[in-house]
Amino acid sequence: MTTDLSDIPVKKANLKWVKTILKIGVTLLCLWYISTKINFIEIVSIWSKSNLMWVLLAVLSFSFSKLLAAFRLNIYFRSISIAISEWINIKLYWLGMFYNLFLPGSIGGDAYKVIKLSKDFNVAYKKTTSAVLLDRFSGLFALVLLTAFLWFLVFDGKYYSIFILIGALLIIPISYFAVRMLFPYFSNCFFPTYLWGILVQIFQMVTMFCILQALYVTANYPEYLLLFMISSVVAVIPFTIGGLGGRELVFLWGAQFLHLDMPTAVAASVLFYFTTVISSSFGIPMVFRNPLKEEKN
Repeated sequence: MTTDLSDIPVKKANLKWVKTILKIGVTLLCLWYISTKINFIEIVSIWSKSNLMWVLLAVLSFSFSKLLAAFRLNIYFRSISIAISEWINIKLYWLGMFYNLFLPGSIGGDAYKVIKLSKDFNVAYKKTTSAVLLDRFSGLFALVLLTAFLWFLVFDGKYYSIFILIGALLIIPISYFAVRMLFPYFSNCFFPTYLWGILVQIFQMVTMFCILQALYVTANYPEYLLLFMISSVVAVIPFTIGGLGGRELVFLWGAQFLHLDMPTAVAASVLFYFTTVISSSFGIPMVFRNPLKEEKN
């Protein structure tokens, strides 16, 4: 029995639609569950009283964190002889953010960068793919480290805090030797990109702090920030649209465990999602003009 190769693109397209429908379904299911625990009218009421100046600062802080993330990614690109200016790289990064958040069923932002850069710079797909993946991992490792630190701070040594912190610290040398063995051409940029990753996560924590200020939260900042970092780890798993629903579940359950105000916690989480939407919309102009064409011109 032979397989008709012409059916492969159709099957891939159908699989993308199935994944998108599942993501939408899981997102709606999460939001429905949250609605059974919290009255969304109360959340809207919290938003209506928010300080818009702090919301604006949250958008600026998140956008700045993404600028830092773009610089980090360009370090990986330069390691495999992809020479693009920082400004063009930023545009390309924002275009990828737009694709990831607004077009989850089509080509993802990471896949777009891999395809375009591989073709335009004649670099093997394996290298561009590994650059994008390692960039994601460097951000994830920094996220795990800061989450472990906040866990230790909040629980003061309880709930296996010291072991979690030690485990997070051990990830650094283990991942370094793994990169040296599997991707030797990226070994020199491991520690610089790791530090950039920590800066990215710090400014995203600043974003959440601004949101808490906007909602007039005056206490329990370490607890809220811990929930934010845990929710960011959960949001890395692509089972909802842009992390919506998954983050809010973490804030809901975490607020209950830490004795925080649940409506305020969920309101802060959803407001962070809206912050990412606003920032990602900066990529809309790049949809109509390929940033890499500007580089060639």
